[in-house]
Amino acid sequence: MVYVTRSQTDAPVRFGFIIPKTVGVAVKRNLVRRRLKSLSHDALPNIAPGTDVVIRALPGAAQLTWDTLRAEISAVFEKGVTTK
Repeated sequence: MVYVTRSQTDAPVRFGFIIPKTVGVAVKRNLVRRRLKSLSHDALPNIAPGTDVVIRALPGAAQLTWDTLRAEISAVFEKGVTTK
C-alpha cells in the first residue's frame, strides 16, 4: 500500500515505511524495510520535489522474492508517484 502527498514547496522527497508485526519477526521486517529503502532510492530521481511517500508493507511482503517486490513497487511508482 502506498500513500503519496505533495506540497507546493521544493522540499526534498521523503519516504516513510510502515512494517507491522504481521509481516513477521524482526529479522523479516528489517529485510522488507531494507528492500523497500533500496527500491525507493532507485526511484528517487524520478519523483518530483515536495513529495512524501509512505509505503505500508502488507503481511505477505516477507514471502515475496526480490524481483516480485521490485516489479510491484516499480508499477506503483510508474502509475503516478513519478511526476518529475
